This record gives sequence, C-alpha cells and structure tokens, in this order.
Amino acid sequence: MNEVLRLSGVSKTYGADGPAPVEVLRAVDLTVARGEVVALVAPSGAGKSTLLHIAGLLDTPDTGQVALNGRDMTGLGDRARTEARRVDVGFVYQFHHLLPEFTAAENIVLPQLANAVAARAASARAADLLGRVGLSHRADHRPAQLSGGEQQRVAFCRALANQPALLLADEPTGNLDPETSDKVFDMLMGLVRETGLSALIATHNHDLAGRMDRIVGLGI
Repeated sequence: MNEVLRLSGVSKTYGADGPAPVEVLRAVDLTVARGEVVALVAPSGAGKSTLLHIAGLLDTPDTGQVALNGRDMTGLGDRARTEARRVDVGFVYQFHHLLPEFTAAENIVLPQLANAVAARAASARAADLLGRVGLSHRADHRPAQLSGGEQQRVAFCRALANQPALLLADEPTGNLDPETSDKVFDMLMGLVRETGLSALIATHNHDLAGRMDRIVGLGI
C-alpha cells in the first residue's frame, strides 16, 4: 500500500440540526503517499483544522471515508480509533502543548509509556530524538525554561516518539518569528526525511509550503 492516508468524499457540517448549520467540508478527496510531505494551504475558517482532526481520527466525517495505512477507519469504535491514532499518527500544533510539570525528555517518554514501550527504551528514544534536533543539553529542562523554538522542537520529537506512519501538523511554526520559524521548519523537514515519514502540514506560509513535495488547497 503506497498511500498512508486517503480521504474520500469527506464532508462535515456543524449544527446540522440547528437553525444555522455551518458546512465546513464538502466532498473532500485527499491522499498522502508513503514518504510524501504535503502542504495544506487554506485561509482561516476554511476547515483545515477540521480536516486534520478527521484525518487524525480525532473527529468523524458526516459522510465519506477515511483510510489510514490502507485500513478503512470509517465506523470504527472509539477504542479502535484511539489505538490506531496512538500507533499511526503524530500531531503537532501551533502551540507546543507540552506538559509543564515534566522535562523535555519526560514529555517524549510519556506517550511511549502509554504505548507500552519499556521505560529504558522510551528514554533512549527520547535522547536520540533530542540529539537529532540539537537539544540534548536541554533534556532535563521544563518547558518554561525553553525558548519558543526549543519548545516546538520538543513537540516535534514527542509527535515522532512512537514512530508513526503519518505526521499531522497545524501551523507548526505559526507562533514563531520568521527567522526561528525557518530554522525550526528545516529541522522538522530533516526529521521527516530521515525517518521516511509521511506528513500533512497546514500552513499560511507560502514559502514554507513551496519547500514541501506537493501543495493542496482548501477553500481557495
């Protein structure tokens, strides 16, 4: 199976039974091939976050099909969706959402422990990922002790901790200044390329989008 993600005819309307329904997505078709990095370019309010949530099994479409690693996810129960999400999908958001009471390394270890990885192996994986993004010396620092760019690099490492097949990122450098954004994005792309990961990255930044393999538009 060459496709990691396939969305077929995906539609989503909020408040469908209310007086003012809002159609967010209509019959969206999208694929992400294995090893491909796809830019999702969309204006605010076009539904990119909703699309990412559906692709990452955090939300369900009203109509259409979601397939991950060749497996139809449509109609699965919550437990099966949670398992598939934990194993196959990594998320990065505009804000890092690191747990403030834990160190950088611990933030990367925790999702692995939730996936039944042994503590020693999880710690080794965290150390390896932090080394790849130049943060070995910050492993024992808590998020409040890190810069914005460092926090986001730790968030990337956390998303990759369980070696997912697909990375979903929603404006992952949107909170950073332009210079830091470029550096952090280059680091993210390096990690993705090294691991052969597939990625769907939503961005308003056309320069960053142009550095990915393919650009798809939503609501434009």
